[in-house]
Amino acid sequence: MSFNSFGHLFRVTTWGESHGPALGATVDGVPPGIAIDEPAIQYWLDRRKPGQSRFTTQRREADAVRILSGVFEGQTTGTPVQLMIENTDQRSKDYSDIRDKFRPGHAAITYWQKYGIRDYRGGGRSSARETAARVAAGGLARAVLADLAPGVEIRGYLVRIGPHAIDRERFDRDEIENNPFWSPDRRAAEIWADYLDGLRKSGNSVGAIVEVTARGVPAGLGAPVYAKLDTDLAAAMMSINAVKGVEIGEGMNAARLTGEDNADEIFMGNDGRPVYSSNHAGGILGGISTGQEIVVRFAVKPTSSILRPRRTITMAGEATEIVTKGRHDPCVGIRAVPVGEAMMACVLLDHLLLHRGQVGGEIGHTRGRIG
Repeated sequence: MSFNSFGHLFRVTTWGESHGPALGATVDGVPPGIAIDEPAIQYWLDRRKPGQSRFTTQRREADAVRILSGVFEGQTTGTPVQLMIENTDQRSKDYSDIRDKFRPGHAAITYWQKYGIRDYRGGGRSSARETAARVAAGGLARAVLADLAPGVEIRGYLVRIGPHAIDRERFDRDEIENNPFWSPDRRAAEIWADYLDGLRKSGNSVGAIVEVTARGVPAGLGAPVYAKLDTDLAAAMMSINAVKGVEIGEGMNAARLTGEDNADEIFMGNDGRPVYSSNHAGGILGGISTGQEIVVRFAVKPTSSILRPRRTITMAGEATEIVTKGRHDPCVGIRAVPVGEAMMACVLLDHLLLHRGQVGGEIGHTRGRIG
């Protein structure tokens, strides 16, 4: 299996399996002299770790990160940073009943078709457990961004669970940290709690939509034609386990708008920089950041491991039924929020480094032109 790396200058390679002894990330391209330690990365991992509410899997993992290389006396050295997270609460026996069966909606069948072998214990590399390594790498990316572009603020939240969406009129950024769903709408969080309680008790699951925004991103990140910022953001979000769709700005809704409605009119601000009447573009035009808030949404499918019987086949091709026991998220989209934030951080840092490599430290065409 290849293609376990993403990024250009800030390059992340994740490794490990759901039920192996450990998983982690090797991060190359980290600038030297960045202040970082394990607690700084642990903060972000603690937001993702399982077992924090009844609405997520009850697998108990500390997700304690260890920095094995690339840091000396609290600062990055410029060499690869190796991050490791030990698995401590595997229960592989939960999967013994399905070792020869394929879970409908799960990658187990395609892994087997491609490689001729599969890790039935939690799905191996296809498990959402892999995303812990991404969040660790994202914590490192955030530390570098705080040094190189301190105005950048990344925030993710849920905007839909199943049929129930937030009300944008009740959007409150301060509410996001106050409920187990990262919801900016307190009333929506209450509705989701009741809805998920019923799904969980019935042995079913549901999908969700996550929105990730980035404020304070300088204009000029990204490049035409094959290094577009939105291209890499879409690929990064699409690579997250269980993601089936990605939008930038208006996304699919743009097809319903007229050119007049979709246009983000441009004015000159008092600081000599452009300001826009709206943000249908999601902060990116022609693959290059405008300086507006970057807005990305992705759809997460329902967890395929459910307690309801479903028809499937065995590895021998025989018809059978399957019920998946064990500890699973009734809505995996909840814990996808910090994962989406991490991927946003990694992509933004990668493009910031690419921009500096091409045009130097000046960002947003400040050399006597419109900023």
